[in-house]
Amino acid sequence: MKNVLVTGGAGFIGSNFVYYLLKKDPTLRVVVLDALTYAGRRENLSALPASANVVFIHGDICDRALIDEVLATHEIDTIVHFAAESHVDRGISGPEPFIRTNVHGTFTLLEAARERANRAGTAPRFHHVSTDEVFGALSVGDPPFSEATPYAPRSPYSASKAASDHLVRAYWITYGIPITISNCSNNYGPYQFPEKLIPLMIVNALSGKPLPVYGKGDQIRDWLHVEDHCDAIYRIITSGKTGETYCVGGDNQPTNLTIVRLICELLDRKKPSPDEKSYAEQIQFVNDRPGHDFRYDIDSRKIKRDLGWRQSYRFEDGIAATVDWYLANGAWLSMITGDPAYASWIGRNYLGRGETSPASNRKEEAA
Repeated sequence: MKNVLVTGGAGFIGSNFVYYLLKKDPTLRVVVLDALTYAGRRENLSALPASANVVFIHGDICDRALIDEVLATHEIDTIVHFAAESHVDRGISGPEPFIRTNVHGTFTLLEAARERANRAGTAPRFHHVSTDEVFGALSVGDPPFSEATPYAPRSPYSASKAASDHLVRAYWITYGIPITISNCSNNYGPYQFPEKLIPLMIVNALSGKPLPVYGKGDQIRDWLHVEDHCDAIYRIITSGKTGETYCVGGDNQPTNLTIVRLICELLDRKKPSPDEKSYAEQIQFVNDRPGHDFRYDIDSRKIKRDLGWRQSYRFEDGIAATVDWYLANGAWLSMITGDPAYASWIGRNYLGRGETSPASNRKEEAA
């Protein structure tokens, strides 16, 4: 591995991976390709050292001519594919970009890799970053998702990722493109766009806005710190078996409401509200989103057994570190929250979802 293409490398997980990759091997040449949609920002890479051998290209993974040029010009030997539309709520209100980017974009990359193999005699290694949401939803008592779990996506987002997973696997079986796939649980950490649960709660709390919690807040997710995820991907692309899938999880399943209350407790200590009230008083329960999956849980035994991967972050420590990062990066947050389009989206899709009542009046439902 000498020349690595990171698609979506200016996004949340992608930018964290670029930092991690260069920390592991500063000699690598990294080419970042990003369309810089609302969640991808050049500023996410601004902390790279001046000595980093990083090339940034503003472009679309659906642009076949561009992809062909990038692979040839930079002699790419490894592709790590993060680029995707990833927010479930946006996929519900407008699924078309999810199909275009997640399905057609992945297809375009695979076709370019196949053509590169025909021209150069070898295809770049292709790692596809996917989600546990392709497996559907779990009920209480169901075993966790594993590499053997059948696909059963339930939203436009998860269906688009399932389709891209199948395409990647098919290009290995049909054309021999050397691929690996990872299906991860919910990530959290630095640079996450504040539409996802954890950064949204931090931003709204500090702004004195309601903290919108879907339904009763009893949905359960497995939470993975982004740095642990980056370590897993690095191990897969350097040591993983070609053609294999690896599930990556955080081994914890708090409810959404538990997470929101923990964030409020941390902020109460680290940055008390000017009115001296607890941020928990800002919690508001809102109407649930359509088709909201109840529970996710990941079985990570394969990657632990085969590649020696382990999580380094306890959830409570990871959340505390994440809160600290957002408190220390107010300028980055202001750049996003000051955008009228962001404020409009949040107001329309969270605070406008049939707000019901404060947490203090919903104790019987939150129990």
